[in-house]
Amino acid sequence: MAKKLFTLILIAAFSFTLFAQEKAEEKKPAYQFTMVKDLKTTPVKNQFRSGTCWSFSGISMLESEILRMGKPEVNLSEAWVIRHAYSDKAVQYVRWQGNINFAGGGAFHDVTHAIKKYGIVPEEVYAGLNYGTEKFVHGEFDAVLKGYMEQVIENKNRELSTAWHNGFEGILDAYFGEKPEKFIYNGKEYTPKTFAAEFTGINPDDYVEISSFMHHPYYSQFIMEVPDNWAMGMVYNVQLDDITKIIDYSIEKGYTVAWGGDVSEKGFSWKNGVAIVPDVKYEETSGTDKERLTGLTTKEKEAILYSFEKPVKELEITPELRQKAFDNYTTTDDHGMHIVGIAKDQNGNKYYKVKNSWDVDNPYEGFIYMSEAFIKYKLIDIMVHKKAIPADIAKKLGL
Repeated sequence: MAKKLFTLILIAAFSFTLFAQEKAEEKKPAYQFTMVKDLKTTPVKNQFRSGTCWSFSGISMLESEILRMGKPEVNLSEAWVIRHAYSDKAVQYVRWQGNINFAGGGAFHDVTHAIKKYGIVPEEVYAGLNYGTEKFVHGEFDAVLKGYMEQVIENKNRELSTAWHNGFEGILDAYFGEKPEKFIYNGKEYTPKTFAAEFTGINPDDYVEISSFMHHPYYSQFIMEVPDNWAMGMVYNVQLDDITKIIDYSIEKGYTVAWGGDVSEKGFSWKNGVAIVPDVKYEETSGTDKERLTGLTTKEKEAILYSFEKPVKELEITPELRQKAFDNYTTTDDHGMHIVGIAKDQNGNKYYKVKNSWDVDNPYEGFIYMSEAFIKYKLIDIMVHKKAIPADIAKKLGL
């Protein structure tokens, strides 16, 4: 009897241990990241219901640049940049007789251009919320501006009036608020231009955009052919491997990177905080993965690989693959974010820590870990400081 009781106790103890181990394993995240390099950045913001990621990510990068230079943390106004970009965009829209994109989207060079031309102000000076909400809600605003511009280019007077742009500025004033000519910040008076030059120390000419596509010569400049590039901004074209070399070098030297690309893939999971490019076609894996995947349909494999249960084998990204995705519109310029660090998962695979502008409601409080494959595959372009480019690549680009 005692022997049976002892055996039962052992079984119970063993079962409890297994149960405890299972519970402990359940608590572990599917992806376990260790930071290799983590750079300073400002708090995550929320673009909310507006198509202004380009301003949020571009401003976020410049805020990190201010920190890198040893200056005090500052919350710069995205609305200031958006407002001036819209004003310049309206002029272009008229000159192109309505044949360019006119919407809330933009590009990183719109941020540096606005600062160079108009200066910059802190968020507390120009929040751009003059329409009754606490967050950006641009549905009505975007529609009103577009409707106004459609009437302008219809040209019912058979010649443009001298009032149309003043009228447009009036709408911007109504929704964003009037532009301050001077303001006080930390006890000192500034204009937008003196604040940009003296307080931030940002030189817009220090920043360049870089991409990698096969339809233009490498190590030359071209106009990026995406709808949001209303300003016809130029980017440098490099080979695909140079992209990650530049990002890695930049992060290692303390410079963050603005990243623009496509996040519409199944592998981009905000709720899981990771972005990956699983190799859906693969079957030659080892152990249980092979047993689970071999013989399954592509749809069944996708269901497993996009479950985000653990790191999986990813697709090898080639220039040809990138070009095909761009040419058939599966890679578009739909989002901009901010690369602030490099990490590795539990298997030693490289990821980039990326700051988003969708508030903090995900596992990493507003950040997402994007695999190297995802960064390369879905990239439209990056913006970096000229000094953050490896010397051999910079030489080829004439920088």
